[in-house]
Amino acid sequence: MTLSDKQLLQILENIQDVAENEELEFKGGKGGFPGSFWETYSAFANTNGGLVIIGLKERKGKLQSDNLTAADIDQLQKDLWSGLANKNKINVNLLNNADVRTLEFDDSCLLIIKVPRASRDQRPIHTGLDPYNGTYRRGYEGDFKCTRSDVQRMFADADLTRTNDKRILKGFSIDDIDKESLRQYRQLFNIAKPDHVWSTLDDFSFLKQLGAYRRDRGSGEEGFTVAGILMFGKSDAITDDECLPNFFPDYRNETTFSDTERWMDRIYPDGTWEANLFQFYLRTLPRLQSFLPKPFSIKDNQRIDQSPAHVAIREVFVNLCVHPDYKAEGSLTVVFKNGTYFFSNPGTMLVSQEQFFEGGESICRNPTLQKMFMMLGPAEKAGSGGAKIMEGWRKNNWKAPFIFERTRPDKVEFWLSMQSLIQPEVLDELSRRLNLDADKLSSQVQTILALALTEKHVTNERLRFVLRLHKSDITSLLQQMCKQGWLVSDGYGRGTKYRLPSEGAIDNVVSNNNNVDRSAPNVDRSTPNVDSLESNVDSSEDSINIIFDESALSDEARVLLNRKRLSQSQMETLICEIAYEWRTIQDLTQILRKDKSYLRNHVLPNLISKGILEREYASIPNHPNQRYRIKQA
Repeated sequence: MTLSDKQLLQILENIQDVAENEELEFKGGKGGFPGSFWETYSAFANTNGGLVIIGLKERKGKLQSDNLTAADIDQLQKDLWSGLANKNKINVNLLNNADVRTLEFDDSCLLIIKVPRASRDQRPIHTGLDPYNGTYRRGYEGDFKCTRSDVQRMFADADLTRTNDKRILKGFSIDDIDKESLRQYRQLFNIAKPDHVWSTLDDFSFLKQLGAYRRDRGSGEEGFTVAGILMFGKSDAITDDECLPNFFPDYRNETTFSDTERWMDRIYPDGTWEANLFQFYLRTLPRLQSFLPKPFSIKDNQRIDQSPAHVAIREVFVNLCVHPDYKAEGSLTVVFKNGTYFFSNPGTMLVSQEQFFEGGESICRNPTLQKMFMMLGPAEKAGSGGAKIMEGWRKNNWKAPFIFERTRPDKVEFWLSMQSLIQPEVLDELSRRLNLDADKLSSQVQTILALALTEKHVTNERLRFVLRLHKSDITSLLQQMCKQGWLVSDGYGRGTKYRLPSEGAIDNVVSNNNNVDRSAPNVDRSTPNVDSLESNVDSSEDSINIIFDESALSDEARVLLNRKRLSQSQMETLICEIAYEWRTIQDLTQILRKDKSYLRNHVLPNLISKGILEREYASIPNHPNQRYRIKQA
């Protein structure tokens, strides 16, 4: 959507206190078109997209204007379009006219460029002619050059006609197949498809039909495939150097009842079972579904034992099995703890998060594995998995699932919590905090406020996966809730977060609470969508509570931790006690409940310059997984 000048000014209104982040970059433009723009263009395109603003430059945590004139902007635009057409600058032009805007701001001019996320068949987006030396991705606060293996995986994802799970393995035979796994699979296959013509085939012919064994028509080479051995193979065959030596599926139930226990139950390759993908599926899925409330409904005189939530967990788990990049660093990880499911697999998403949740497009990195699960019923090539997952959780009024995409190493993480979104105690706390009767608010407003309370903040995009509303309608609703004093906004555009006002602040916003209309604001569909540049599902890590034991702090530090306002010296004192072990900036932000940009731009650099604090990645200050701790002697 094209934004008006008025909308862009709204986005920039509070920009002086904003720092660069994973989806925002400021560039100076006074000396001509910034050459570093192309690295940022590549990084945004290969990650989740982002916004580049030329004419403002971050200096010591503050933004300063380059005082560009209209003539400067005109020349910058010419240089931009010229560069986009030059293969020596960038290999693919992803922009159209609506992605490039000019704006007058603070008596100067800005050039605003929205870089979209490239599709998987367009990647890698790279500077210059050499993809192995010019491909970048975006971390928390900067652009990072991709390694050769990163680029090779992008090329592999771009061409899904030759997927890794179809690769023919040399030297493997039927002796590498676990006969019990194949027998169990065929038993389930016959139940799911009792009249299928494959049911009468011998084992070897059956494996060929599934794609577990194939012949390459071009080369004449034939043999068992990666998919076949991964799904049905023996443990030592799977972890052979020719196949997938790093394969390590791991399930843990970490709900414990004592401080000495690490988990109640675990499934991992411990030598007591053939650790193939099918056995991991058989052993783990029933455990995951056992934590869900048992449905009781009757259809056609038959009891229904599978609720939408059961289907949702099955969908997530099958996605975990069929979508990973098994060549990438990392393993399949499934954790259940205190009512929350956590799934993690190596690789990147081949579609955007929005496409995944909306459905309709099926792109799979391992189509042979997908076929194997599909023949049992759990998988289907309809791109509807995300919608089923959301529906299963929505029907139980649980907090909406969300996804994190991590880099270095690449991982996709999926979180599902069985916590009720609107619990009575949540409504009671909202009523107290906002000085109103939360029970009388509309369900949409209750949902937004409950998320803001339990997750510390909400974003427009997060709410799109919770409410059945268009982005512009959510924007209108959020703006009206801010006017009522029920929310305060923090940031701008795609980075805007909405939080509950601080204790007592509601009285400063509304002079007479008795005169305030406490009914839910109406959704005004004519309201301009000022958030059309907003981010995908909120990926900041502070929406996940970390475990921090305050008893380890001194009495002075505990007092400071509970103060709303701290001087920089007090904050440094507190960090020195907290960072006795490696901490990310997200950890520190959550523990201290302070602004991340202030910590990053002022407090942490000061402690590092004094030699008090050290970085885990000392040679790469802007490493996306950077952590900090007290310098060791």
